Amino acid sequence: MLESRIQQHFIDSADLKYQSAEALSKPIAAAVQAILASVTSGGKVLACGNGGSAADAQHFAAEFVGRFERERPELGAIALTTDTSILTAIANDYDYSVIFSKQVRALGQGGDVLLAISTSGNSGNVIAAIEAAHEREMSVVALTGRGGGKIGNLLKETDVHICVPHERTARIQEVHLLTLHCICDGVDAQLLGEQEPPT
Repeated sequence: MLESRIQQHFIDSADLKYQSAEALSKPIAAAVQAILASVTSGGKVLACGNGGSAADAQHFAAEFVGRFERERPELGAIALTTDTSILTAIANDYDYSVIFSKQVRALGQGGDVLLAISTSGNSGNVIAAIEAAHEREMSVVALTGRGGGKIGNLLKETDVHICVPHERTARIQEVHLLTLHCICDGVDAQLLGEQEPPT
């Protein structure tokens, strides 16, 4: 019983990834181009999200500043989810809804990219961060699911929306992680030239 349940998770995850490959490849490629344009012009990526999406933001920043699979110069990325003093001060003195937007206003500049991650598309503090990024003339790459929620209606034509066509949080997060790996690989391929990924 338990083993068949576990196997079903693998099957469901693989099925969604297979179904999403064609639908998401175009917006993921657009995200690669937006991020590449920023970092090659001296810009950076500010990444945010809550819970598992916070972990994804940190994961992305680590692979950007360090490396993904190939050696390359460091690329600018900051996860807005990691400084507990900033997060708790803002949440305590203002409100949890502005923990990311205040950081975007403090750190973001025109030409930077906000990587906004929300499985529901309705996270209030991520929405506020997108609004702050627009004020700063930053572009936004939004990773969502469930039809995109409020974030889908907030994005501009110059932004990129990568919306996983699913309702279940765990499945959406699994595709978000693959998406972030595709972005890292795509940026590396554009910077360093095509190379077969290691098997």
